[in-house]
Amino acid sequence: MQFAHVEGTRMPAAPRLNGRCPACSQPVIAKCGTRRVWHWAHKGKRSCDNWWERETLWHRRWKDEFPPEYQEVIHHASSGERHIADVKTEHGLVIEFQHSYINPKEQWARERFYRNLVWVVDGTRLKGDLPRFLKGRKTFARTPLPGVLASHVPEECFPSAWLHSSALVAFDFEGALSGSETSNPDTKLFCLLPGRADGRAILGWLPRRKFVNLARKQPHILRSREIVTMLSEYYRSRRELEARETRASYAKRFRRRRYKNRNRWRF
Repeated sequence: MQFAHVEGTRMPAAPRLNGRCPACSQPVIAKCGTRRVWHWAHKGKRSCDNWWERETLWHRRWKDEFPPEYQEVIHHASSGERHIADVKTEHGLVIEFQHSYINPKEQWARERFYRNLVWVVDGTRLKGDLPRFLKGRKTFARTPLPGVLASHVPEECFPSAWLHSSALVAFDFEGALSGSETSNPDTKLFCLLPGRADGRAILGWLPRRKFVNLARKQPHILRSREIVTMLSEYYRSRRELEARETRASYAKRFRRRRYKNRNRWRF
């Protein structure tokens, strides 16, 4: 974790500091080496949140896009269960940054627990992730909505573990590749919306800067349900129109053929 309580003050990890975990109040020590980002760790192998994963520089860069008060916020459920959200805004939006593999049961559990959740996934975790996306994005088709695309075969573009998420999943295919200390604000994030529109996966793309600004200002990144519903109706009406046009075309051809046959047998 990035923050702990040191003598009653919330502070980032620094050399020779000792603090207490904001979630369980147990002692934590500052880990300030050269191989990993500076962080706080419970003594021994103890962890008070089994959803917490080892933090990378990619995580830290993303979290630092938000004010410190939005980072590592303890989220309480009415059942008494609690977990530390990577980011939770004042509008109630929770953002989880996922680099490592996550068990599907835990993924679904987090989505049910946080409810208003957005995933940001490292799209370069496995060697084949980025090449698959670069090849598969040729299947993207435009929709009537600006900045929104559709795909019949999302499995050819994205990791299968995220295809049926009930939350919006934003894939970062460039951030983890950057060797600089700062993130490129114009990096594009490809957002897979939950649900399907007439069998099509719906995608939105946003520059990193816009994604962060939207997250700070409102309780959602994209109005996923409205977008999917709107496009479902659009594709359904388009399919019905094409069916009517096809029937009309067949009827016209049948009448023309019948007229020719009638003239052929006239004496």
